[in-house]
Amino acid sequence: MTLTDAQISIVKSTAPVLKQHGEAITTVFYHNLITENPSLKNIFSITSQSTGAQPRALAHAVLAYATYIDNLAALSHAVARIAHKHVSLQVEPAQYAIVGQYLIQAIGQVLGDAATPDIVDAWTAAYGVLADVFIGTEGKMYEENEKKDHWRGWRKFRIARKVEESQNISSFYLKPVDGITLPRYLPGQYVSVQVLAPQVGYLQSRQYSLSEAPKEGGMEEYRISVKREEGEAGNGMPGLISNLLHGMQEGAEVEVSHPQGEFYVDPADASKEGVPVVLISVGVGATPLMAILKSLVQAPAKRPVSWIHASRSSSAQPFGEEVRRIVKENPEQVSAHVFLKTVAGTDQAGVHYDFADTRMDLTKLDGERDLHLADKRTEYYICGPETFMVEIRKVLVGLGVERSKVHLELFATGDVADE
Repeated sequence: MTLTDAQISIVKSTAPVLKQHGEAITTVFYHNLITENPSLKNIFSITSQSTGAQPRALAHAVLAYATYIDNLAALSHAVARIAHKHVSLQVEPAQYAIVGQYLIQAIGQVLGDAATPDIVDAWTAAYGVLADVFIGTEGKMYEENEKKDHWRGWRKFRIARKVEESQNISSFYLKPVDGITLPRYLPGQYVSVQVLAPQVGYLQSRQYSLSEAPKEGGMEEYRISVKREEGEAGNGMPGLISNLLHGMQEGAEVEVSHPQGEFYVDPADASKEGVPVVLISVGVGATPLMAILKSLVQAPAKRPVSWIHASRSSSAQPFGEEVRRIVKENPEQVSAHVFLKTVAGTDQAGVHYDFADTRMDLTKLDGERDLHLADKRTEYYICGPETFMVEIRKVLVGLGVERSKVHLELFATGDVADE
């Protein structure tokens, strides 16, 4: 399917309208779609619907599409991020037709007479083009997973072990019930975990980063590290899935999809030998970076690594002891720098923290030794709340780092907003 010049012009001209009414359109869209197709509650996050995060994210995506419809290459990263998530949730091609039907319907419902036949026709065609992009991209991902790892769809796993990493973060070691060796993933990637949520009566899925380094030749288990989320006040479902997981005992079963995600480091890339890596996180954002850190110290191609982390306190800090051990065993390759907002009487400066009573402030670090600013090849991987990631990116760019060298991960719905 292709768009005519006239249709492209019409879609671009609707960008201001979408900016004004986009969230109203997507809110109506989700309400109609899910009300009339309740089985889709098994796919969409009930919490993201309740808080409005899902409609807001879709509104931003639709606006971006209208803005760049004549330059889709500008959206390549967003398309990749969304496609990876769709594959992890097992979104199927047939579902795109249903979504398109209700999205066009919502545009007409909200805009009324302003949704002229030409506008409706242009957006119908534009959605078809976008759907084809996602169906094609995701189809290749499904085929690759199935061909390489013989894995498509949800797979039953058993919680083999639970290990407390901090006061509100626990690691879950998941073993496949079928006993078949698990494929190797790229450090930084995630899996979707699906469980039945009794509170809502539907299956619910969430993405959790794999927090252990992958092993050559396959693995017997995966490790995810999950924070028990308090949730947002008023949504009635604080940390719906994280609380369910934390309440599960060893031996309980969950369903897991194939590892996905475009936020990763390839430790086998010999061309990157000697290129510094700076890993920056706050709180549970350390989970994908932990897999990256451990993979880099095990890789034949050695790269200098700087671990920079901020936590509310040492009791809330995940992997503290594990990171200290890695630094001790690899002093020439790895350095660590920890910011604690609150220091306890048992915390030792230079051991449990480097900077006390403060949020993360990169200007307190040595630009050359800790941030590797002098080496323009340096790559920066940041994970944490969106506001944190965007702020840290601003700081790095202000220090002279090329924006393309800064990689952000996002746990929540949608994409990372620009400054």
